[in-house]
Amino acid sequence: MSRNYGTARPLARRHMPTGYDVSFKEYSKNRTVRIPTDFGPTQDLQGFESEYANIVDYIVRITHRIWESDPPQVEYISACYAPTSLIYDDYGLQTGNKKIIADTHHTTGAFPDIVLDAEEIIWAGDDEVGFHTSHLTRIMGTNTGSSRYGPATGKKVDVMVIANCVALENDIFLEHVLYNTSAMLQQFGIDLWEEADRLAADPPPGWPRNQQTWDDLRRSAAPARALYVAEPVEGFDPDAFARRLHDNIWNGDMSMVDADYAPDLTFEGTTERKFSGHAAYKTYVDSLRHAFPDLSLQVDEVYWMGDDDEGWLISTRWSAEGTHEGDTDMYRSATGANCQIWGITQWRVRGGQVEQEWQLFNELDLMMQIAKARQDLT
Repeated sequence: MSRNYGTARPLARRHMPTGYDVSFKEYSKNRTVRIPTDFGPTQDLQGFESEYANIVDYIVRITHRIWESDPPQVEYISACYAPTSLIYDDYGLQTGNKKIIADTHHTTGAFPDIVLDAEEIIWAGDDEVGFHTSHLTRIMGTNTGSSRYGPATGKKVDVMVIANCVALENDIFLEHVLYNTSAMLQQFGIDLWEEADRLAADPPPGWPRNQQTWDDLRRSAAPARALYVAEPVEGFDPDAFARRLHDNIWNGDMSMVDADYAPDLTFEGTTERKFSGHAAYKTYVDSLRHAFPDLSLQVDEVYWMGDDDEGWLISTRWSAEGTHEGDTDMYRSATGANCQIWGITQWRVRGGQVEQEWQLFNELDLMMQIAKARQDLT
């Protein structure tokens, strides 16, 4: 039975998998199958339904069952999300599995042919501290039903989503999820600034988030001290690497990009950003830092799997604050708005260099914050 798990417990270094026996690559046979007949090695999953072999199997199959079974078993959300679950999304805080069920019915109505195709799951933890999972998936479907954004467009969408969840006893009770809503709206053919203006004037549930929600979003599941400080190790340390590199890129001079990113780095991010190489990466960062010159980013949570031989998969959840003081094409003329930005980054690291990066942040919400400031000025 679902229960209130309270505050998510932070992970320790011992909770990080040191190999890939239980991994999405093994589960999907390197993406040649979506739902295998062999679910892979079993893990201790106290309180989880007995049909799930391990945490990767749980995440993949509950997603498929909820969204893609015939018909979709949306009500199964009540069995795998706690009644008091906390969901931090693009707009703010959504509370409880009833809200998730209602939102899911809304989405399946808008996209009756929806597919959620998993591309990666980075996990850590166990059935005592909780399983932490960073689930990168692709939402694909045709918008043949009305949605909160208007009547059916008939357009096909293909957008990346990253959901960081914490689960115990078959219940997800904490989730940070970014749906790349701005990319979806672009694919609908909707003007992002017109939609940001509309939503800022008539806000969706949870928006704007208050200071308490913002503080809770940032500290949920975060360790009291970074693991590289609390539990230092010799050799490559994913925690130190992720924290140092994020700080240098977003708060520093970006001097580490050339050394710590592979020359042929590939990047996929928010609102259809796709590029490769160091120069394009620096241009992307500069565009945000020009709009928010005082941007201050902190890393909230890092977990990982892997080793030196097979490489590392690292999930980093981060948050930032900045003042909209720079004129840019993307964010238009400066408003002086104090803005909140949060994101999730997944890295594939080999030989001490980031080879691939997937990153999402709350861009539509950020535009809504700017739109609200502009409305307040008029």
